Amino acid sequence: MIILKTSEEIQKMKKSGELLAKVHKEIAKIIKPGISTMEIDKFVEDYLKEHNAYPEQRGYHGYPYAICASINDEICHGYPRTEPLKEGDIVTIDMVVNIDGWLADSAWSYAVGNISDEARRLLDITKEALYKGIEKATIGNRLGDIGYAIQSFAESNGYSVVRDFVGHGIGKEMHEDPQVPHYGIPGRGQRLVEGMVITIEPMINVGTYRMKIDDNEWTARTVDGKLSAQYEHTIAITKEGPMILTDQDQCN
Repeated sequence: MIILKTSEEIQKMKKSGELLAKVHKEIAKIIKPGISTMEIDKFVEDYLKEHNAYPEQRGYHGYPYAICASINDEICHGYPRTEPLKEGDIVTIDMVVNIDGWLADSAWSYAVGNISDEARRLLDITKEALYKGIEKATIGNRLGDIGYAIQSFAESNGYSVVRDFVGHGIGKEMHEDPQVPHYGIPGRGQRLVEGMVITIEPMINVGTYRMKIDDNEWTARTVDGKLSAQYEHTIAITKEGPMILTDQDQCN
């Protein structure tokens, strides 16, 4: 069942989203060769506590950390680790912030120092694919319009779109209806209506879209060992168009 949000509820989610955006901007300042993703996890945990917020991922189905940190060929749900990041790595930091029971979700891929041209292009195309999808998140469009916009752009640039993980509705629960695939057929799927709040979070791979799961039963990685990147925003469907609740450009 899709749970529509009132404008007041969307504003509560926006409060969570603004804090989440600030956390990502702080991470961008500290991420560099030599820092570990476990240190980033501790930073996020402390930052959220200082701002009376909670990392919703910690404890979700037993997940033990405040963030997911997925490096290089890891697609998503990577465990933070104590080994330092290296020059040339790319890493996706994904988190869900809870303020007063209302959630926001955003992932961002970061370059660690100087990265290869291949890695830089992947980050650029993945981020642009996210915004191609957001452009279609308007009243009257369908979920297939979002998925098609992302898939057609990524594939036209030589990349593949992960199928096993999708976006989702969000509100007081981390995962609500509907599911939001990042591939699809235009004009198909659930119609978008005012009050829906969803995540759009394409995971784009250099090689095949197929994946495998590590022994920790969380971390997903590409089967061919090639790079993967992800960018994600939480979006409210409004009369004025898509409202990005986790917009880093709008937070102080």
